[in-house]
Amino acid sequence: MNEKTKHPALWTVLFTLISLLWIFPIALVVLNSFKSKVDIASNPFTFSSKSFVGMSNYVLGSNRTDFPMSFLWTIVVTVGSVILILLCTSMCAWWIVRVNNWAAKLLYVLFLFNMIVPFQMVMYTLAYITNALKLNTPWGLWIIYLGFGAGLAVFIFTGVIKGIPQELEESAMIDGASVPRIFFQIIVPIMRPAIISVSILQAMWIWNDFLLPFLTLDLNKYKTISIAVQYLKGGYGSVEMGAMMGCLVMAIVPIIIFYLICQKYIIKGVMSGAVKG
Repeated sequence: MNEKTKHPALWTVLFTLISLLWIFPIALVVLNSFKSKVDIASNPFTFSSKSFVGMSNYVLGSNRTDFPMSFLWTIVVTVGSVILILLCTSMCAWWIVRVNNWAAKLLYVLFLFNMIVPFQMVMYTLAYITNALKLNTPWGLWIIYLGFGAGLAVFIFTGVIKGIPQELEESAMIDGASVPRIFFQIIVPIMRPAIISVSILQAMWIWNDFLLPFLTLDLNKYKTISIAVQYLKGGYGSVEMGAMMGCLVMAIVPIIIFYLICQKYIIKGVMSGAVKG
């Protein structure tokens, strides 16, 4: 019997308190999104009927930042990037595991190296190359996110594929199945938990990312939510805090819903990749 089973009530209380600490900042943002700018500054942790301003902060934030268009571009960038990452890295991981020659091993090491290179080392060069190659668009950003997100995805996928018996593929090949059919009808369904895990991790990163879109996108045409919110800052350091809180709530709700729907696959998918890897 381990320590957790000896005192289940104590551990339940402890983890509940830890959960509340994580939830508190989100609850604070939601609370202040319904308060005036003055009340947020003077009483950020309390709420009263006098401080309630309804949905005015949401309307003001939406108008000031052109939130619907920013929301649309964020969806385009996130969905397109995640799909490209999943498609390219899953096929690449399958090739690395099944070929398993010196070239595949070298490529795998390069993907792992990609995970430890600090972004600050390449960001200025990246911004210059992006403008030179005309990749300063949402679909150009797909390729950039593919480069930065491939390391983790390949690491997880290779671990999962190592646990898939090769005899399944050989049997399908004997029955006349083509290589694409083997991959999409046999390998992909088995990899489903890992695919969902990678999609959640990548989507949360891309949706909330500020620096990479800020450095690469043509901001005169395209703005993601994280960039648009910064336009609520005025002169001399003033910030429309109410409108900003409203925009932040509208920004985090979709990704929280996506996470809650798919979160049961995260631990299963990551562990299946890490253990086999």
